[in-house]
Amino acid sequence: MKQAAGWTGNNECETRGIQPRKRLSFLRFLMRYPIFLLAFGPPVFRSSGIDITQGQVDVWSLLQTGLLCAVTIRAVLRLAAAESVFIPKQIRSILKYALFLGLLFLVSAIYSPSHFATAAYSFLYLFTIICVTEFIVDVYRNPPDWVQCLFHLRFISFLMLVVVLFALAVNPELVMQVLPGEGIRLRGGAVAPVTVICPMIALISAYSFLHTLEARFRASLFLLIGLAGTLLTQIRGCEIALLLCLLFLAALWAKSSKHAVYLFISGLMASTILFVTVTAVVGPETIWNRFNRGQSAEGIESASGRTELWAFVVRYCTTHPWGMGYVDGFRVIFRQYYSLSTGQNLSQLGTAHNTYFDVLAGAGWLALAVYLIIIAKTVKLAWRFARRQTSPSPATGSATRHAIRCALVLLVFCLAYGMGATEFSAPLRAGFYILYIIIAIILGASAGMIADTRTRNIFARAE
Repeated sequence: MKQAAGWTGNNECETRGIQPRKRLSFLRFLMRYPIFLLAFGPPVFRSSGIDITQGQVDVWSLLQTGLLCAVTIRAVLRLAAAESVFIPKQIRSILKYALFLGLLFLVSAIYSPSHFATAAYSFLYLFTIICVTEFIVDVYRNPPDWVQCLFHLRFISFLMLVVVLFALAVNPELVMQVLPGEGIRLRGGAVAPVTVICPMIALISAYSFLHTLEARFRASLFLLIGLAGTLLTQIRGCEIALLLCLLFLAALWAKSSKHAVYLFISGLMASTILFVTVTAVVGPETIWNRFNRGQSAEGIESASGRTELWAFVVRYCTTHPWGMGYVDGFRVIFRQYYSLSTGQNLSQLGTAHNTYFDVLAGAGWLALAVYLIIIAKTVKLAWRFARRQTSPSPATGSATRHAIRCALVLLVFCLAYGMGATEFSAPLRAGFYILYIIIAIILGASAGMIADTRTRNIFARAE
């Protein structure tokens, strides 16, 4: 069962003449691939505001930057010690665009109202790209168990959820919000983004359940935990993005066989009938008010005030096409424009509440174009191998393809949720690193499949 589900990569490694890697324990996995350590954030148990633009730092600031710097230094040393570094041109293209985007962010420090903070965040972004590059080079030469990468990412997310629940019991203000008329929101604060880690748990578990990558009971338990945590966030954008991704995941699974198609259609029809029945019994108005948390029509139309922020970014970047300065430029300029108070918490930086508008505000239209190119190329690459029914080797037909498909679903969630949130736009946030770990998994696994395809073609021509 485990071999059929893609737990080993022996055939894949033998195809390229590389010694296969055994499954690693969790701690050994983190030591072997420290980029996954960044998914921890790490958690920040800070309730008072720290303004980095004023040179204020504390132990949490040092811990956050120290972890990234340590992983980056290791990555640089390993890249420097590598005898040869080869990455397929499709992957190199994406990495070059990511590096160029980082340089645009760094240049934005020149005209940013907060030069130091913008430069610091730009370097942190570049450090992340270095870590991603080293991971891709490493796994290209020594492929890991790709399904294990997904499971460890889920386990990290689960551990962070446990930390959030612990913080909830000790100091609820760190992770919880109480909004009049909207109830309690378990967002996680700077400890961990519940709106990201819980959907990660749910989606990986749902994929594992559908494709029997682990025991069904274990997958079901984690799926319920992820769904429950997502509902506790009380964030509509997160809930909608998760629902869309679950439908996308089910549609991908339905293509695997006729039986799966019948089950998918039956489940969709049953869900529709159940929804119509509940709506008829409870009433559409009650359901609508429940979904919108009692928000007014004006609040719904303005996406809870987000459209005002987006309009401000567009107006400003129309006259200043180079943007405001990566991460901190928007906070300072927007605050000055609207005469807002200072001293905001670093976990709640002034943002455009949209990942894409944040990039636009950071370094202008060129940066947004480059960011969209990176995303488009990554999705295109993942989709290319995700839809492939046959593969060059048995191993890539199981573990690697499963990893790419599941990572694609996770990436789609990040892209969809990013339409109304900025968890993925700035370093020193777990959501930011989780996004780039997902991208690293897609690029690393795709590089392996590209290499296997080329090897098989060479052997075929030789014969």
